[in-house]
Order: sequence, then structure tokens, then C-alpha cells
Amino acid sequence: MKVYFSGISGTGIGPLAEFAQDAGFEVLGSDLQRGAIAQELEDRAIPVHYGPQDGEFLRQTENVDWFVYTSALPSDHPELVAARELGIKATKRDEFIAELVRQKNLKMIAVAGTHGKTTTTSMLIWACLKLGIPANYLVGTTLGWAKSGSYTEGTEYFIYEADEYDRNFLAYHPEIAAITCVDYDHPDIYPTRDDYEAAFKKFEKQSHHVVKNTTLNEAITLVGELRRQDASLALEILKMISNFSDAEICAVLNAFPGVGRRFERIANGVYSDYGHHPEEIKATVKMAEELKMRGGFKGLAVIYQPHQNTRQHEVRHLYHDAFLGADKIFWLPTYLTRENPELEVLTPQELSSELDNPLAVECAEINDELTQKIRDLRADNWLIVLMTAGPADGWLRENFAD
Repeated sequence: MKVYFSGISGTGIGPLAEFAQDAGFEVLGSDLQRGAIAQELEDRAIPVHYGPQDGEFLRQTENVDWFVYTSALPSDHPELVAARELGIKATKRDEFIAELVRQKNLKMIAVAGTHGKTTTTSMLIWACLKLGIPANYLVGTTLGWAKSGSYTEGTEYFIYEADEYDRNFLAYHPEIAAITCVDYDHPDIYPTRDDYEAAFKKFEKQSHHVVKNTTLNEAITLVGELRRQDASLALEILKMISNFSDAEICAVLNAFPGVGRRFERIANGVYSDYGHHPEEIKATVKMAEELKMRGGFKGLAVIYQPHQNTRQHEVRHLYHDAFLGADKIFWLPTYLTRENPELEVLTPQELSSELDNPLAVECAEINDELTQKIRDLRADNWLIVLMTAGPADGWLRENFAD
């Protein structure tokens, strides 16, 4: 079967393309530009067209059986239109993954939750690789120490980061569902908190075993309570699928090196994190506070780029105590995606106005002035943490990476 992946070099689709190739499918795809998985695709000799996704590359490709895309692709996208005109089966990635699970008779270990699912999934992958536990996997990030997607014929377990956005995770019936936490998010998909929680309840009912609300294991010594919670949840899953002792598993989890954009070390004293929900921010700031004390840093500066104006209208009242512990907060304009044009775009001043520590806030832009301020703070031995789901991550790497 020949499968065409739209947006193939990003962390959402790229690992799936790698997984599909390992599973015996002929794989190719397109993207506007080189993404985080581009080098991995090149190493695998997967054909990729970079540039305008106007449908021409798809039309020129013979015998495509399945067109796979993400929820971010609009219904009138030229490639999706072309696929329909050509009579190619076209589905979102969740339906394709569900078919892979069915065809290969896999036992899915699905990690879901508002926050922490990428880290927990990556911890499971890390531990399986280090302990020699056979497992297929897919995760929506770059790992640094392994490929982002891998399949081995005959291996029954499949570790997967199950995203609730657009109700994607409801396409699955996992053998084991690991739930990190449930906080209201994605108001563009779930109009109310009840809708959001109902989706998770349905997901749990579709799963054979559910693991959540794990007690912190005292043998886990990673920096940050949130990371220790994720590791404790991973420990419980690993005990279900292997015969290793708690001590053996904890030793491996304590050596977990982290993953891309989840409190990722960019340079000494400089970290990038994907946090963009108040509860996630709160946990990340606590992690940074702990690192500040352990590392002897003089202060903690947080650079925050909110994600999606629609979300900001729903969560703005939750920010009040999210940044407690940060000595300086550089608040950037919201990164706008999938927006409701009828909603007024909230400014940094409006979003930060009700913080419990308002004197720490400085409204800022990504420019030379901010770059110099961060350089000065680094020179004064401050810990710098960027939190963003948007392009500010590229700015940080360009200016401060080792």
C-alpha cells in the first residue's frame, strides 16, 4: 500500500510516516518547509516534496492508496481536494493509526491527558529501550536519543501519545490507557468543561485497563514534581508489561534525558518548554524553581508566548497564580492559530492584568531589545525558561543555543 502524508516533516505526522514505513507501507509526502522530522525522513530515503502544497505533487504521484492528514488541514486544502478528485481514500491520522492497530493486532498503550502526555510517552519509550522491553511507539516530538516513530514486526505492544484535540483519541480502544490529568482545554473543539470531561470518560470506557492518579514514588528523583508524577505513572505502566523490579525501572527513569520542547535544555541555564495552559505553566514554574535552587541561579525569568486567542478567552482567569515563583515575566503577544475572527484579540496587558505577582510582568516583543535583556540576565546568572507552543522557540534556539 502506498500512503501519502500531508505535513510529513512535522512532529504530528512525521513519526507516523516512519512507523508506517517500518510496518511495510510505501511512504511519501509533502510539506511547506523542512520541519523537525525532516532529517529523520531523509535518513530513511522517504520522498518528500517541499514547497507549495497545491496538489500537483500528489497528482503526479501514481498509485497512491491513502492520503493522511491532520486536523489542522482545512477542508478546502488543495491537496485534500486533489485526493478526493483522484478518488484516493483520505482520512485524518487517527483513522489510519486505528487501521494499523487492527492490521498488526497491536496492544495499544495510549497516554492521554491535558498535560504531560508527551513526556510520559517518551519516558515509557526511553525505559523500554534501556530495559530491552519490546515495544512499538509513536510520539509527537523529537527525542534526540531515538527515532520519533518505530515499528518492529511481531512486537505486540504499541506505545502511543493519544491527543484529545478534535476528539482524535476516541478512534482507539487501547489495551492500557494512561491518563496524566484532565484540565479543560481546546474550547474550539469542546464548548464546555463538561464536553471535555465527557470525551475523556468515553475514552476510558473504550479502554481495557485505565491507570491514573498515581501516587508519587519516592524513588523517583527527577527535577520537578510534574516530571516525577509523569515518571510515577510510567512506572506503573512498565510494571504491567514487564517483570522488572521497581528499583530497576526507577533507576532508568531517573536517567531520563528529556525530549524536545518539554523543559528542554537549550544551553546552560536556558530551557524551552511547550507549556501554554495555566495549570501546565504553574507546574513548569515549580520545576524551574527547583532547578533554580539546585543550580544556584540568582533569579528565574520566564518568557511566555500564549497560544491561540480562542483559548485565552477561556483561561485568562486562571493565570492569576500560574507564574508565582518567577522573578521576571516577559509576556509576548499571543501566537494566533485556528482563531474565531469574531473574538477580540486579547493583549499581553489584558492577559497579565490579574496576576498575583503583576510587578514581575513586562510586556515584550520578540526583537533585539528582548534578546539583549535575556543576554544580560544570563550574564548575571539567571535561569531562563521560555514557554511557548509557537515560533518563539526558534528565536530562543537561534540566539541562545550552545
